[in-house]
Amino acid sequence: MIADILRQHNVTIRGQGAQPMLFAHGFGCDQHMWRYVTPAFEPTHRVICFDYLGHGDASLEAYNPERYASLHGYAQDILDICRALDLRQVILVGHSVSSMIGLLACIQEPDRFERLIMVAPSSRYLNDDGYFGGFERDDIDGLLETMDGNFPGWASAMAPVIMSNADRPQLSQELTTSFCKTDLEVARQFARVTFLGDNRRDLPNMPVPALIIQAQDDVIAPVEVGNYLVSHMPHSTLRIIPVMGHCPHLSAPQLTIDAIRDYLTISH
Repeated sequence: MIADILRQHNVTIRGQGAQPMLFAHGFGCDQHMWRYVTPAFEPTHRVICFDYLGHGDASLEAYNPERYASLHGYAQDILDICRALDLRQVILVGHSVSSMIGLLACIQEPDRFERLIMVAPSSRYLNDDGYFGGFERDDIDGLLETMDGNFPGWASAMAPVIMSNADRPQLSQELTTSFCKTDLEVARQFARVTFLGDNRRDLPNMPVPALIIQAQDDVIAPVEVGNYLVSHMPHSTLRIIPVMGHCPHLSAPQLTIDAIRDYLTISH
């Protein structure tokens, strides 16, 4: 069972330290996206990466649409990996939707986690009364409809928007390739769960301290979302970094490393 979980999620472990840092990738991505960030923490931590089912080099054999009909199924993946490796005092680092997945995991088993680091998080992508998430319902419906009809076309159109940094097209190309490598049915379901989700009611229940790393210019998770998160989540800290795009761990890895390192140093 333990070996199955580690194999199915393509779990990799590096580093010389004792305290675990578990890195969780975002929608349509995989653990390879963390490659510019994780080496900075390997001298001091036990660095653990994985792929969600249907992403990267993870398997599909255990994928169950009912389990993954909500983000709780993905939170269970994180908890399964923590149990399989008997992890405690975990520093959980989640990108984008994995920030909310990490929040749910921390709420469910708070004793396993010491800190949650959220990179470009959003508690809700849809605008609502008194809340700016960045998207109207028609925007999301159109996005999902395009994804259903022409996923490669959606990927190639959306990746430059998500990544920004038009002067470095290789970043957008990497994201496009990663999207297209993701299993199509998994991607379609995960997209709906992600973009139609609402985790605002979960924020006050956050049991461990959290760092919110927000890019100053991110169309997917605008600064207003970061301000909302820090005002509704206890023991949270907001760090806005001077970068563009939704993937600062790829476009500005050193700034991302510095933000994490500064927070861990101060919080200890």
